[in-house]
Amino acid sequence: MSIPSLDHLIHRDPERLALRALARRLAKLPPRRTPDMALQVVTDLSKELTRARYAALAVTDRQDRTEGFYTAGVEQAAMDRLRTPPQGHGPLGSLRYDGKPVRFDDVRQHAKAFGFPPAHPEMQHLCGVAIWARGEVRGALYIADRIDGKPFTEADEEILTTLAAHASHVVETEWY
Repeated sequence: MSIPSLDHLIHRDPERLALRALARRLAKLPPRRTPDMALQVVTDLSKELTRARYAALAVTDRQDRTEGFYTAGVEQAAMDRLRTPPQGHGPLGSLRYDGKPVRFDDVRQHAKAFGFPPAHPEMQHLCGVAIWARGEVRGALYIADRIDGKPFTEADEEILTTLAAHASHVVETEWY
């Protein structure tokens, strides 16, 4: 049995993959970028790197009301049919209160699931992490439904956690 080389393991490290992709994508933004631009990059990379069908990033105020909302994989027409951005109640609500990542193989079966709002895409697999600012949870980054139909993995969660750390920096230094 052969042991993978250190170089091979390093190239597959989820944190390294996320940081490298983030650096490359941010380098393409204009020098005077807005927080919206950087947060959309985080959302897009979350979807791409985890092979998710959908990704979303919500920035919330101290009362947990959504102030900023970014998506990847959701058609604009579908977003237009939603009256308001999702508020992160139900299964996602726990990460907004305790800051711990969540990963569900079937979010519809979660004890706090109560269905999706009208016009919201149906979702099964879900993984989400908190966005922090000044020691408080001030949003969430989450992905839903891998394209291959498999549940999200620990590596997917590590990618999200790494990207959420950058989103947290943007929210803390440029949003509030």
